[in-house]
Amino acid sequence: MPEKFTLPRLLALRLENELLQRHVSKYLGCTQQTYSRYEVGELQLSLPFLIKLTHFYDVSADYILGLTDVKKRPAPRDPD
Repeated sequence: MPEKFTLPRLLALRLENELLQRHVSKYLGCTQQTYSRYEVGELQLSLPFLIKLTHFYDVSADYILGLTDVKKRPAPRDPD
């Protein structure tokens, strides 16, 4: 049986923003059932969905993954 990889911040972000799973799943382009499986760790979140969620919630991927407690995405760097 594959190991569960839960992302509890997915649930927290959704609730903080007073959204239903169907709202987030519609934005991602997946079913509510699929999104629910991401929240409980039955499915691993794909990189494209992770990127979309960083834009949706305006947080960093590290925050969603639980690697930092800093929510904001870093400002883009000037490509000098």
